[in-house]
Amino acid sequence: MSDLRLADVGVGQGGALSPVLSALFIAPIMKLFKLWAIRLGSTLLSYVDDGTAVTQSKSLDDNNVVLKQAYAILFVLFAALGLVLEHDKTELFHFDRSHSDHNPPLDLGYAPYTGDHLLTPKTYWRYLGFYFDQKLLFTEHVRYYATKSFSTVQAMGMLGNSTQGLPPLEKRLLYRACVLPIAMYGFRLWFFEGAKNKTAFKILTEMQRKAALWITGAFRTSPMGGTEALAGLIPVHLHLRKLADRANLRIATLSDTHPIRSLLSEDYVKQAEVHHCSVSNMAPALRDKVHGTIMEIENHHHELMEVFEPCAPENRPGFKLMDHFAAQVSFNDFKINMENKALSVTNRKIELDTLIDELKDDEHTVYCGIDTSLPANIRHQAASAYLIYRQGDVVHRARYIAGRVTAPDTELYAIHAAIMKACSLPNVNNITLFTDSIASARRAVNPSVHSGQVLRPRQ
Repeated sequence: MSDLRLADVGVGQGGALSPVLSALFIAPIMKLFKLWAIRLGSTLLSYVDDGTAVTQSKSLDDNNVVLKQAYAILFVLFAALGLVLEHDKTELFHFDRSHSDHNPPLDLGYAPYTGDHLLTPKTYWRYLGFYFDQKLLFTEHVRYYATKSFSTVQAMGMLGNSTQGLPPLEKRLLYRACVLPIAMYGFRLWFFEGAKNKTAFKILTEMQRKAALWITGAFRTSPMGGTEALAGLIPVHLHLRKLADRANLRIATLSDTHPIRSLLSEDYVKQAEVHHCSVSNMAPALRDKVHGTIMEIENHHHELMEVFEPCAPENRPGFKLMDHFAAQVSFNDFKINMENKALSVTNRKIELDTLIDELKDDEHTVYCGIDTSLPANIRHQAASAYLIYRQGDVVHRARYIAGRVTAPDTELYAIHAAIMKACSLPNVNNITLFTDSIASARRAVNPSVHSGQVLRPRQ
């Protein structure tokens, strides 16, 4: 039991306990609101201490009537728990698919809990850093972040010019690390198959053109494609397509109860609660008409052949392989001394020869050498191979087709195959692995979500 404390002490906004206490109070309010407002067809979203009441109807005037009733219910629930709604911070925003300019205000009317309060709809709505407009074109969102990126590029001009300052390689690195993430923030809102984003591309292309001229030091009349190629920058539309493809496949790494899964079809929803607007509740004819990020994920998620387990039992703290056998698994990394490279390599060779001689003398030890081959032609698959030695003799050798994967995945597959075979040999107490990829060796004992997670170790 904790010490007694005064109930009126409170926790100020921004304090360490503020989000925790907000969640404890708002969670029952959201549950009660769901029960009370079920006849209204209104839903409530909450992000820490910010709440959003959402209503959908055929006309904006009908929306206002429902929102007024929903706001009254919220006030009663908050007042019952001793909380106060800040009416001055209340905002109204209408999404409208029609071509009319009718945008009615919301008159909450006079009541003991609100007073005379008239809400005027906003032109743009900023929520969690995203800028929404009435037609969901996200032109303002792109314009805001492209302008912010453009200002950053303009300011970077002070860091160097054609005669002194940063070299072009570092300018490119600075642009890709500091500017592009700002420009691409929230791009999944407006970039998906079937979206009309010509205006957004134009704004971002102008921003990248300025960056390419700064990196290369070229004249401003230089052609866009040439300066991008010289600066080593991917065109904006191709860069966005690459990020979108990765995002579509990254859904497989989400937990089984993630909210995004509740919007997908039956094949991918797993243990999530199905949302009433999910793809699984759409008629086949409607699915062909709807465009958006969720539909793009739905159409391309099947392209991923790899299996992930976000909540693997081996990844729980205290149950990981290195938590139980940290003393039995060690890594001997090697870094070349660039000041005396030849001597460093010679000493390393002597060290490895001595180690192999010691391994040969132990009949209960096997040592494995692995290597991979990644062809330059992307039409060909990668290959993994390993050799297992015991007392200087080869006891097993094998090579496998690793598929069209990257070099780290190929190395990881070779390590997995060699370790599995070595563990199956009789009277083996020690396994030594020789590899040129220490990062893949460390990943082999890491059960978290990553490429090649299916090859995670078993205790």
